[in-house]
Amino acid sequence: MTGTLVLAGTPIGDVADAPPRLAEELSAADVVAAEDTRRLRRLTQALGVTPKGRVVSYFEGNESARTPELVGELLGGARVLLVTDAGMPSVSDPGYRLVAAAVEQDVRVTAVPGPSAVLTALALSGLPVDRFCFEGFLPRKTGERLSRLREVAAERRTLVYFESPHRLDATLAAMTEVFGAERRAAVCRELTKTYEEVRRGPLAELAAWAAQGVRGEITVVVEGAPESGPEEIDAAEMVRRVRVREEAGERRKEAIAAVAVEVGVPKRVVFDAVVSAKRSAG
Repeated sequence: MTGTLVLAGTPIGDVADAPPRLAEELSAADVVAAEDTRRLRRLTQALGVTPKGRVVSYFEGNESARTPELVGELLGGARVLLVTDAGMPSVSDPGYRLVAAAVEQDVRVTAVPGPSAVLTALALSGLPVDRFCFEGFLPRKTGERLSRLREVAAERRTLVYFESPHRLDATLAAMTEVFGAERRAAVCRELTKTYEEVRRGPLAELAAWAAQGVRGEITVVVEGAPESGPEEIDAAEMVRRVRVREEAGERRKEAIAAVAVEVGVPKRVVFDAVVSAKRSAG
């Protein structure tokens, strides 16, 4: 008889937010796989529990190698508890590989629901919550970051991102460039912790604030694209936007497609404008 894989949510700040079942599972599991065993030790001490089972590390660096080992434990009948540093496993944290491998082997997978920075920030943002997308962390490189943001420039659902405090200013500046200076957003910092802060406002305003330096764990919530009709701009402006994107490293074909999405016209319209401008310049 196979065992059970339990995904357990852990506090994103205040340890008092730990679900009651977390302590029970920590005490009962045959194996506890933790993203950081030192942080797990602090958590168990705060909860007043002592794991009876074997504690192993399970983080990005050893996730691929350790997954088969844990699946072997599950196939042998063990109850394996997976916890990450904060929030739910698999959500921008280790876990997906193990869940997929367990499901493939018909192993039961269940969860202990717990705190989530994504949902907490979304609820506190003051932005629409009926439809949203979680985009995780943006790429570190400027060109890749801009490209990723352009992919969702026309997305009407509210967008949620995780970000490092050291890159927040660059990210908000990029969002201002791609989404527009007036797009509403909220920066949620140190959620449920002593210095919790939620800063709301237009992207340009938030970018200026972040340029002064921000600390802590960050979740950014951005309003979706407006539902208004296509933006009315002339051919010269379309050509200018394509040129800006090319100078930033995009290929012309990609730049034309992105501008077409921005202004709500067929790609052929933007292409013809670019060709016409090139002929005029020649």
